[in-house]
Amino acid sequence: MGQVVAIVGRPNVGKSTLFNRLIGERKAIIEDVSGVTRDRIYDFSHWNGKHFTVIDTGGYVKNSDDVFESAIREQAVLAMEEADIILFMVDVMTGITDLDEEIANILRKSKKHIFLIVNKVDSSTRQLMANEFWSLGFENTFFLSSMTGTGTGEILDAAAELMPDDDDGEKEEIPKIAIIGQPNVGKSSLTNALLGEERNIVTDIAGTTRDSIHTKYDKFGKKFLLIDTAGIRRKARVHENIEFYSVMRAIRALEEADICLLMIDATTGIEAQDLNIFSLAQKRKKGLIILVNKWDAIEDKETNTAKEYTAKIHRRIAPFVDLPIIYVSALEKTRIFKAIDVAMDVHKNRSRRISTSKLNELLQEAMIKNPPPAYRGKYIKIKYVTQLDLAYPCFVFFCNHPQFIKESYRNYLENQLREQYDFHGVPLTLYFRNK
Repeated sequence: MGQVVAIVGRPNVGKSTLFNRLIGERKAIIEDVSGVTRDRIYDFSHWNGKHFTVIDTGGYVKNSDDVFESAIREQAVLAMEEADIILFMVDVMTGITDLDEEIANILRKSKKHIFLIVNKVDSSTRQLMANEFWSLGFENTFFLSSMTGTGTGEILDAAAELMPDDDDGEKEEIPKIAIIGQPNVGKSSLTNALLGEERNIVTDIAGTTRDSIHTKYDKFGKKFLLIDTAGIRRKARVHENIEFYSVMRAIRALEEADICLLMIDATTGIEAQDLNIFSLAQKRKKGLIILVNKWDAIEDKETNTAKEYTAKIHRRIAPFVDLPIIYVSALEKTRIFKAIDVAMDVHKNRSRRISTSKLNELLQEAMIKNPPPAYRGKYIKIKYVTQLDLAYPCFVFFCNHPQFIKESYRNYLENQLREQYDFHGVPLTLYFRNK
């Protein structure tokens, strides 16, 4: 399971800039004004074969009466408690402030791995100025310019050494199926219906489930580990401290699982937060099934109602639409066991291994039907393809100009693989390398 890396510090020291660099995209808003980041932002990253979750927190302001600064302070403390590695950021231009000292005092009491990150060190003069921060007493102290990226690699190298090896290549004895989704969509009701007992507390109050609950299922000839997670709600609605723990544990459960059952509410349709959860599972290469719960609450259903509903979902989740969509009612126990049957099939698809010879036969036929388009007169030839020994389907294509492979041709090859072999419900990963 991936580690959690939290970036903490007082306002306006460059935490969001570093966060964007670590995840490789501009997700956190950056302004030269303190307090822009009010909620935790989290995303996945990887380095040297290690995968981890990065949390960007708002600036820590001690004993402030401001309602926003108070909430930011609570979130930062929670991130410190939940993380495995903490990146404590300071600003070389302002030197050591009283607030830096306060945060350092809190972190010294922690048993977590602490990295002191001195930001905005982009000249020899500032390099000398940064030596002042050694007095804070943190052994792992790094000088960084988050704006230019200088020093980021050294921080990631040190962090990766502290992380356990990913278990993507290990075969699980039994599949792990996580039920994920927004609060109050019926995840615990589904768990109870499958198990035939009141294993989890079920109420109409969103957020009843605080922890990820693991239950071994062994019925009707099927064995798997069922993980019921706390609902993942929009960050703007995470008011209680304890609910932040729920969100982080749900993300950890998602990372741990092989298959994710994404539950959505039929009465509200697929929402933006559902798409965020979908994206998190897709990025981690999990098998995916969408369960449209409370289907019994939809009135005046007609012959094409489900078909039209499916088309709407496909438009929202495109381009990855090759996944099962099942209409269930956890309350009425309608089609819930079909969902498990499909989940087991998706697990088989995710574990499917294809021999190199068969892959290359498929590649040759695909290139005959549609050769790779040339790029500025450069003829592209894909030599061969092979599948990596990972827990999810990952294929490496060796060619003479991998950097010139267009996205449209990458999609074409993925579609050929899906047409020839059953990868229903499973994201495919395609790499192109020099031969």
